[in-house]
Amino acid sequence: MTDFASMLQADRGGPAHPIHLVDKKTAADWIKRQPPARRTLLDAARFEGKVPYQFAILPGAGSDPFELVATVANVDELSPWCLAKLGESLPEGRYRLAEGDPGPAALGWMLAQHRFAAYKSDHEPRGPAVLLTREAADVDRTVRIAEATVMVRDLVDTPASDLGPAEIEQAVRDMAKVHGAKVEVISGDALVRDYPMIAAVGQGAARDRAPRLIALHWGKDDAPRIAIVGKGVCFDSGGLDIKPAAGMRLMKKDMGGAAHALALARLVMAEKLPLRLHLLVPAVENSISANAFRPGDIIASRKGLKVEIDNTDAEGRLVLGDALTRAGEEEPELILDFATLTGAARIALGPDLPAMFCNDEELARDLKCHADAETDPVWRMPLWDGYDEMLKSDLADLSNSADSPLAGCITAALFLRRFVAEGTPWVHFDTFAWRPSAKPGRPKGGEAMGLRAAFGLLRARYAS
Repeated sequence: MTDFASMLQADRGGPAHPIHLVDKKTAADWIKRQPPARRTLLDAARFEGKVPYQFAILPGAGSDPFELVATVANVDELSPWCLAKLGESLPEGRYRLAEGDPGPAALGWMLAQHRFAAYKSDHEPRGPAVLLTREAADVDRTVRIAEATVMVRDLVDTPASDLGPAEIEQAVRDMAKVHGAKVEVISGDALVRDYPMIAAVGQGAARDRAPRLIALHWGKDDAPRIAIVGKGVCFDSGGLDIKPAAGMRLMKKDMGGAAHALALARLVMAEKLPLRLHLLVPAVENSISANAFRPGDIIASRKGLKVEIDNTDAEGRLVLGDALTRAGEEEPELILDFATLTGAARIALGPDLPAMFCNDEELARDLKCHADAETDPVWRMPLWDGYDEMLKSDLADLSNSADSPLAGCITAALFLRRFVAEGTPWVHFDTFAWRPSAKPGRPKGGEAMGLRAAFGLLRARYAS
């Protein structure tokens, strides 16, 4: 794990390279105020303060060998990513903003220095570029958020050959050991009996990748109970409704919902929020074999509803359905689930915006406020009752997939809603968990989306 604590530290004085921030409104005046030699260097570097993430190195004043000027979108309102280019580009050393404090930009500074290099034989880690801040009270929390973000990224980036249901279980156990939580794992005959949809989806996998429901319990018994549920499909071939090669290429990331759920649970426990936490991760591999579940099968569920299988590639909602039913049995006051559930959400909203569904208006408004405050966008989609009939089955209580290709992410959310206890506030994130192209501080690959927004919501509601 990257040592983020070494990259963000309280400013207690001492030498550090100053970083001057400018934007389109202030750059020209700042450049005019510089001595002639500096203006010449800035002109040679073609630094005008108009290009995002542009920076220039300048000779320092006095004994300082160098300082910097960098362009941001707005010097008065820093985003999490405006210092990320500096974080990934600058050499080892100590830095501080010449004016003000980094605030949310400290997160991108740290994340930009992380590399998922487990499979790079020539990777040579560099020393940290340390950012100093006078906001000492925020350092530990920002470091924890960086660690949780990287947890999502690294889990999603790990190939399925090295990350199956057993490895997700171990990740939960490792986290539980650190925070004093209890872990319960349901597998084998007990899974078939009590969580038949999870068992059905995973029944085609090899024995060493057998399905299981992983549950973590943490917190005091008298604290408000919340449930966090994450889709843990470690690889999704599509089952007998096999995906094409292009669609299967990224399916190692189909456990991205589980990665988000683990990271959010980690933040709750590390922050010691006064909660009774119930983490649920149905971990399976949707494989192709003689024993795989089939289109046309009718499967029981923990809730008692019978589900006709229209498409074996609509498996995530099945495993989530049983997990959501289990979550509701504890009567939590809030359920949040994360899932890489539908391509339809990506077609509608693209890779950057998780589709957010919510059955409670106040909760949805609060979550949107925290998403905006954290610069961690989500986009609310409707639980449109009129599409519920698209899940009708002639033979069973409902079908796992609509006949129509339209409104795919909505019908998937409506399917999940059938398994949420009536009256329980619930949020469902249909996230991509992947960045198809790199940006400063955000490499191509696994990505946490909606994590900071959800954590901001929980902190605001439950922090003592």
